[in-house]
Amino acid sequence: MSATADHAETNLAVRLGFQPDMVVQEIGYDDDVDQELREAIEQATGTELVDEEYDDVADAVVLWFREDDGDLTDALVDAIAYMEEGGSILLLTPKTGRDGYVEPSDIGEAATTAGLSQTKSINAGKDWNGSRLNTPKAAAKKR
Repeated sequence: MSATADHAETNLAVRLGFQPDMVVQEIGYDDDVDQELREAIEQATGTELVDEEYDDVADAVVLWFREDDGDLTDALVDAIAYMEEGGSILLLTPKTGRDGYVEPSDIGEAATTAGLSQTKSINAGKDWNGSRLNTPKAAAKKR
């Protein structure tokens, strides 16, 4: 069973756009994050996630965000500051009914205000929803 579960999790990370040798910065880590998703991302990239103290440019950002974490727009703008041009943010928020749930309309508004476009929403685990957000340059490259 674990080989199948590992394969399914890896496929999720790959479907989310994580590729070998990417530097992925993780912001908002806490005890409630989905460890299986974190491990799947590390497996897909072949590298460990770097934390908020990382002071170089990352290819992508994984942002765990809960309603009481502050202003989502500010968090997104801060995440963009450390990202490679054309990178993307995987915004992870608690599912409906979970502590810290964030309304989809709040996510859309914050992404737009931060200059990001939302490309897809996914089920990112038992307790988390994910939204893939791209910078305008990343969106233009895909055209």
